[in-house]
Amino acid sequence: MTVTQQRTKTNYLLGFCRIFTGLLFIFSGFIKANDPTGFGYKLQEYFEVFHLTAFNEYATAIAVVICGFEILLGALLLLGVYANTVAWGLLLLILFFTFLTFYSAFFEVVTSCGCFGDAIPLTPWQSFSKDLVLLALILIIFFNRKQLRSIIKGSGNQFVATVITAVISLGIGVYTVNYLPFIDFLPYKVGNNLPSLMVLPEGKQGDLFEQIYTMKNKKTGETKKVNDKVYMADKLWEDESWEIIGEPESKLVKKGYDIPIPDLLITDADGADHTQEIIANPYYNLVIVAKDLSSTNIDAIQKINQAAIQLTKDYNGLRIVLLTASASKDAQYLSDKMQLIAEIFYADLIPLKSMVRANPGVLLLKGGNVVGKWHYNNFPDAKTIEDKFLSKDK
Repeated sequence: MTVTQQRTKTNYLLGFCRIFTGLLFIFSGFIKANDPTGFGYKLQEYFEVFHLTAFNEYATAIAVVICGFEILLGALLLLGVYANTVAWGLLLLILFFTFLTFYSAFFEVVTSCGCFGDAIPLTPWQSFSKDLVLLALILIIFFNRKQLRSIIKGSGNQFVATVITAVISLGIGVYTVNYLPFIDFLPYKVGNNLPSLMVLPEGKQGDLFEQIYTMKNKKTGETKKVNDKVYMADKLWEDESWEIIGEPESKLVKKGYDIPIPDLLITDADGADHTQEIIANPYYNLVIVAKDLSSTNIDAIQKINQAAIQLTKDYNGLRIVLLTASASKDAQYLSDKMQLIAEIFYADLIPLKSMVRANPGVLLLKGGNVVGKWHYNNFPDAKTIEDKFLSKDK
């Protein structure tokens, strides 16, 4: 093979790696930047694992930066701008991600890496495999980085293009943090029927588990583990020479259908269940989701409350609900202080995080369907809500 032929093959391979890696980084960064708050929740899981909980408060900001950095690196790779710096950045980033996904998979500490957000859930081992492929492609780019040529001529033009790309990359995450994701991949998105997402559909099977018993022979001291089928088939409960030690272990045998909303339980201060009463209400429910009252935006709560008061004057069938994971005494104190019109109910923090990426955020429900959803920054006035939704039922 001649030197020219060798260089041609190298250029083709390098070109493929450059385009594929660049596009994948842009896609991955954009998917996470679409919902950096959700990615921030995932980062908090990693902070817990590595005992870095001091960073929990800054998780969303860190998520915005990481997402923007991914988009920027991918775009600059395609443009060929600052090739040496970009190649180093890609290599260091993929080495970090590869370590993280391997650690998550091997030690089973984080069940989903969040590489593509909620749009494409990947298991830790799938994420690790993806990162190994990317690592191979980036190594080819890294060792051939001197052959990368910019499609933008002139150092000044390259600098301007980099600045514009960086602003756009970070701006996407900043916008979605303050105005909700462009595309909602969560089960509480507008158009979804919530009651139907809380049950196993007909014809679907859930996860299949088996119980593992640790058995000990009273005479010999021998121990063995048997599953529930063997335990029943061999009638071990009738054999007085064997006894069960400790609690049985539950082991996943076959992965089944995942119910989109498996964990929503809405209660009052006394613990009474009001989930279906609120979720399946045939009339309009304006649900104010303030997951943590200690950090919620008080001015936004006041604004939403004023709109709710006006709406109830014009529409008698509207029910106003405040849903929080905070303590009942804190919720009642805030309600009394601000003279809130909302009925107060309680739910676990995890489903509230999925309902709306804002604190507070607002959902408008009717007959179990999500018909409206807002961040407090773009919550409309009472007249807009009435004209667009409530007036249709008058």
